[in-house]
Amino acid sequence: MKRSYGDPCGIARALDVIGERWALLVVRELLLGAKRFTDLRAGLPHLSPDVLAQRLRELEQAGVVRRGKLPPPAGSRVYELTEWGRELEPVVLGLGRWGSRRAPFPSDHGELGVDSLVLALKTLFDPASAAGLDANFELRLGEQAFEARVEDGRLDVSRRAARAPDAIIAAEPGTLQEVLWHGRSLRSADVEIAGDRRAGARFLRLFPLPN
Repeated sequence: MKRSYGDPCGIARALDVIGERWALLVVRELLLGAKRFTDLRAGLPHLSPDVLAQRLRELEQAGVVRRGKLPPPAGSRVYELTEWGRELEPVVLGLGRWGSRRAPFPSDHGELGVDSLVLALKTLFDPASAAGLDANFELRLGEQAFEARVEDGRLDVSRRAARAPDAIIAAEPGTLQEVLWHGRSLRSADVEIAGDRRAGARFLRLFPLPN
């Protein structure tokens, strides 16, 4: 039986839903869109299939996650956040920023997964550094593509190829992580920028670690 804090406080009731181990990380993996069970396993390699299935059942029963199906020709069964579940995004990003101030990306925890890296961009985006920038970018991280739009001091990211990007930035996730947060120079790294190189280089400076 799922445990409860038995406390009427809104915080306690929220933790009754997402406070179990791994639950919030399952939500994290779905913030950028629907995923198959195997995709969730790939993003959470230390989570056993049985526990993942249990967390998905609990989140589905709570109304945070629902099952769906990709359109043809794929037709795969997927998990996605409900509208209520998507409201957790600012909570997850806020926790990410708070956690980054304590121990930014410790090397002994390995590389960030692709979704975690993209969410870290949203977490650490600095609107002041983006002042006056209005551009569209495509991020090619390994085999995955994301559209990143910077406009009016905001960053919007979607899991899809960019439409008419000003610049295309291609790199392995671990390499980009080193450039963004571990002091590796862009010149020495295997990062390709096609199109407007100046805009692409500026984009990579919009994500400083918090003090």
